[in-house]
Amino acid sequence: MSSLRDMKRRRFVAIAAVSWASSVRTQAAEAAAPERRFHDAAAAMRELALSWGDQPYGAVLVQGGRIVGDGPSRVVLNADPNAHAEREAIRDAQRRLGRQDLGGSVLYSTSRPCRACEAAAAAAGVARMVVGADLVDAGAPRR
Repeated sequence: MSSLRDMKRRRFVAIAAVSWASSVRTQAAEAAAPERRFHDAAAAMRELALSWGDQPYGAVLVQGGRIVGDGPSRVVLNADPNAHAEREAIRDAQRRLGRQDLGGSVLYSTSRPCRACEAAAAAAGVARMVVGADLVDAGAPRR
């Protein structure tokens, strides 16, 4: 009798463990999904820049789980060497939100921002940067 009880208990524990592991995998996939969506939005900005004959860069700024600023590269279009995608996304977010401080936001860009863009992100209070199709967390921007 004890043996049957032990077998049932082991089976229950095994089923519970599989169920728990499946739940953890599902939660991890759901957590990564927004990042993929935001990268895809940055990639769409890159495609927009390319359609204008500009450089192949795009970026979006996310705050509170929603896009608050987007930016395709406008360096060639505007003949402005400072119109990098990341700075365009920061400027757009500041215009939309009506404030300079973007504290707690996350900058998604199609490639690693240059030093000037990273400094602009730091000055605006961007909390972290996620770069490239592999969603590399580049950490907090530095001045």
